[in-house]
Amino acid sequence: MNYACLIIIGNEILSGRTQDLNLAFLGKRLNKLGIRIAEARVISDDSDVIINTLNECRSKYDYVFTTGGIGPTHDDITSAAVANAFGVPLIRDPEALTLLRQHYANPKDLNEQRMKMCEVPKGAKLIDNPISKAPGYQIENVFVLAGVPRIMQAMYEALKDRLVPGEPMKSRTIIAFIGEGKLAEGLGNIQIIHSQTEIGSYPFIRDGRLGTALVLRSTDQKALDEATQAVNVLVTNFKVEHFEEISAE
Repeated sequence: MNYACLIIIGNEILSGRTQDLNLAFLGKRLNKLGIRIAEARVISDDSDVIINTLNECRSKYDYVFTTGGIGPTHDDITSAAVANAFGVPLIRDPEALTLLRQHYANPKDLNEQRMKMCEVPKGAKLIDNPISKAPGYQIENVFVLAGVPRIMQAMYEALKDRLVPGEPMKSRTIIAFIGEGKLAEGLGNIQIIHSQTEIGSYPFIRDGRLGTALVLRSTDQKALDEATQAVNVLVTNFKVEHFEEISAE
């Protein structure tokens, strides 16, 4: 399995003014390709922070995705920071410029501020944006995407064929109406024995009833099935209501 990092860039995310929706989308889509988001960071619109974070993450993971900061305003500084991180100049890409000229019927609408959306690090490969035409781009293992969810999702569809797929993560979920504290010791022992499968325990309250969702994940179907059987035996021994829930993953 390949591993990825998502860097969410934007003061508006950190302040709580805007809620990020991109992590959930990318996590699910990449998982289907056998690429796992191992880390996600939310950082400010600060050039040094972007540069340092990007350089750290691109050397650590197979893929890095960034969202936010590639618009036309003064605080959209992601592209300049990415160019700095790679030690290359920021250029006005001719193909990107053509796309925007075609998009804006009135040439006066393509002002100098909007021209900023044509600027990419030298050597970057554009990522199509069928919605507002201002492209994202790829430079080495880094994919720079828009922050607006609808546009980011369209960009992802345009770039996904560039990714090298791995073995998709499979999952099974057991819903048990019992507190996770009662299951903790047994789950810990099962996790040690079935180390190829990740076992997560997530408490919930449904219709006033306390319960625990036990989520098992593995790239190995046989290992997943064996671990699930062990968890089912554990829960059954407590003589509580439980059932397997169809996973959306």
